[in-house]
Amino acid sequence: MIRAYKFLMRPTTGQAIALGEMLRDHCSLYNGALQERRDAYRHASRTSIKYGTQSAQLKDIRAFDLERHGRWSFSSQQATLRRLDKAFAAFFRRVKSGDTPGYPRFRGVNWFDTVDFPKDGDGCRWDSLPNRATRVRFQGVGHVKVHQHRPVAGKVKTVSLKREGKRWYVVLTTDQPQPEPLPATGSAVGIDVGIANFLADSNGEFVPNPRHGQANAHALAKAQRALAVFPRVRRDKRTKKHRAAVGKVAELHAKVRRQRLDHAHKTALHLVRVHDAIAHEKLSIANMVRAPKPKPDPDNTDSFLPNGATAKAALNKSIHDAGWGVFLAILTSKAESAGRKIVAVDPRNTSRACPPCGHTAKANRPTQEKFHCVSCGHTAHADTVGAINVLNRAGLARCNANTA
Repeated sequence: MIRAYKFLMRPTTGQAIALGEMLRDHCSLYNGALQERRDAYRHASRTSIKYGTQSAQLKDIRAFDLERHGRWSFSSQQATLRRLDKAFAAFFRRVKSGDTPGYPRFRGVNWFDTVDFPKDGDGCRWDSLPNRATRVRFQGVGHVKVHQHRPVAGKVKTVSLKREGKRWYVVLTTDQPQPEPLPATGSAVGIDVGIANFLADSNGEFVPNPRHGQANAHALAKAQRALAVFPRVRRDKRTKKHRAAVGKVAELHAKVRRQRLDHAHKTALHLVRVHDAIAHEKLSIANMVRAPKPKPDPDNTDSFLPNGATAKAALNKSIHDAGWGVFLAILTSKAESAGRKIVAVDPRNTSRACPPCGHTAKANRPTQEKFHCVSCGHTAHADTVGAINVLNRAGLARCNANTA
């Protein structure tokens, strides 16, 4: 079983500068390899250059520029070239499937935030011993202190350096045996995620929606207004105040992201500890937040009819703020580690079907919260009805479980 751990690093001022230089040089390598592929295809009879060819050139590149490329790990530079190769493989896969291709782009220094080390001990070393401060060693940087907030189980396989704003993190992947499952509780539950409530379950319980993005919207708008004061100038001419304003906006976005992750982890952990089986809707969030298509006016070719884009934009913002996709991914991961069962079901008409009689109609849901069956008269909260129908569709209600 592969598990990832993410720890905050506390580098010294000199180490932070060296880490930034590592990212800069790997970004330069990535962009140079991308430029070589573009030139070969455009000017050399559409020749395609693969990873093997570019990896074989690394030795000469390192020997030519020892100060920049020769000081870093050879394996990490190979991983950067593999990263570009994967980007091209994904591009050609999307072309063949008819999706939007998305040709690999050049990366700016501030947009290249990760360096991978494919093997612990090759260019990096994770050093965690009892009765000793945890450190991680990077070639060309030295031993950096790490705030290890939990023990690492299993053998460390790969190590990644990651920058988020002004913070530095180390990400480990470990190979560990399947953990012991949690004790059985004899309970199964269906859940229905939403916006008014973050989550409703089939037992009639609700988890409020914290709306972290909305709560921080005022501070974020203030920081963005301060950033807009500075004129757009060349990147190498940006002032210290401009960089500080950019950092403030980035820090607020990072704060919202951490709050959203914390809420998702705690909610998922509670569900996994209490229930043996969990059913949820199989949501296509990318389609749900897609902008509506414009409606041309048949009487006037230069204008368009109202298509509800403003209301849809507000709904999309609320969906993104709730973070359903992140929550469901975390729930699935925790359930796998705990030996719990996760079932995803078809979400169609889960809030319009009556659980007692099975009658399905749009009129069964007169308001956002109220469910009233026009056939049998059953009344309940619409989100609770949706969670019960999710549980029934998953076939978990017939299990030996304590469900309502």
